[in-house]
Amino acid sequence: MVTSSNYEITNSRTSGSAVYHCVRLHRGDDLLLSIKALAKKEHIQAAVVLSAVGCVLKGRVRNAGATAILDIPEHCEIVSLNGTVSALRTHLHIALSKADLSTVGGHLTEGCIIDTTCELVLMEIPGIIIEKEFDDETGYDELIFKS
Repeated sequence: MVTSSNYEITNSRTSGSAVYHCVRLHRGDDLLLSIKALAKKEHIQAAVVLSAVGCVLKGRVRNAGATAILDIPEHCEIVSLNGTVSALRTHLHIALSKADLSTVGGHLTEGCIIDTTCELVLMEIPGIIIEKEFDDETGYDELIFKS
């Protein structure tokens, strides 16, 4: 499995109280592992994905019921990536466009490998911390937002 240690922070900038992280990921980087590494390195407590433009050599997503993982063994364009990011927990959904222009998506998992590039922009949410707690109803550790 390819991990990312070679991402470059092109620009981290503060505007008012928001902090933006503008990062270019490179060929061979694992998209999810790269985002998690960035969150830990930058001590991100709560952020959202503003933009992610690029392509992958292969995709890997999980379904909503967490019962199946789909490997997509072909080049795809990233047409959407949204969700929440923190050093503690990252929850992301991705949509990928295949060569035939059909779209597939789901919960982003490890193994979604960058092809040429991914231009990623994260925005930290000032005054918010993402934590997790067990939810009896869902049976999962769910994220919670604290101020």
